[in-house]
Amino acid sequence: MVLHGSAMPVTPDERPKDAAMRRPSPVGIKQSGAWGGRHAAPVPRGDQAKWQSHICLSSDIAGPFMVRAKPLSCGQLFRVFQRLALQGFGGVLPVAHRELVDRENWLSGEEFVELLALSQVLPGPNIINLALIFGDRHFGWRGAVASVAGLLAAPLLIVLLLAALYRQFAAQAMVVGALRGMGAVAAGLVASTAIKLSATLDKSVMGLALGAAFGLGTFVAVGLLRWPLVWVVLGIGGAAMAVAWRRLARVAEA
Repeated sequence: MVLHGSAMPVTPDERPKDAAMRRPSPVGIKQSGAWGGRHAAPVPRGDQAKWQSHICLSSDIAGPFMVRAKPLSCGQLFRVFQRLALQGFGGVLPVAHRELVDRENWLSGEEFVELLALSQVLPGPNIINLALIFGDRHFGWRGAVASVAGLLAAPLLIVLLLAALYRQFAAQAMVVGALRGMGAVAAGLVASTAIKLSATLDKSVMGLALGAAFGLGTFVAVGLLRWPLVWVVLGIGGAAMAVAWRRLARVAEA
């Protein structure tokens, strides 16, 4: 620092403050592309509250750190899950991946798969379990209630209204054809989500080949052989967990 031509020494106490002023804060930095590029671009000042975030490790980006957003309030949780539910015609799971991973950046693809796997093992609807776990992680029981309320409030009213209308028009051929077409769309949504989530298998401790083998075995057992789901989860799921546990133990020992 130079003042009136004379050099003024900078004390050690001043250096960290000056360095902290020059160092870019993680808040307000948004990775280019799909939150995974090497170049960072500043977020507009008005959007910095929305992208209030923390730095977390991730293996799917070029650099060692990435900025992960997080929900700011229970009200935001309620609104996002309500928006998610209102888009979920024929299945909420594909929309949940797009909203939580791609749009809000609250979860990475790997974290979404882990939450989904836990939600499938627990009793109850998968998306309800996922909303409970995610809300509780950020705001405790209040977050869990806000997430589930947002997920169920508006669809409950819509379903009650549609049930009353369906009672009057169920016999019409147009309504029957529309419902069959919606079934085909739902199947396509589930298939597209499965393909998208399969990209995370190569980062799993089991690897792509073994993970695909377990997935194929589950499809054959449930879709073709019609085995009870509870036995498939206990059998194939238990075997997959045992294999993953052994490989994690080997990695820890190494």
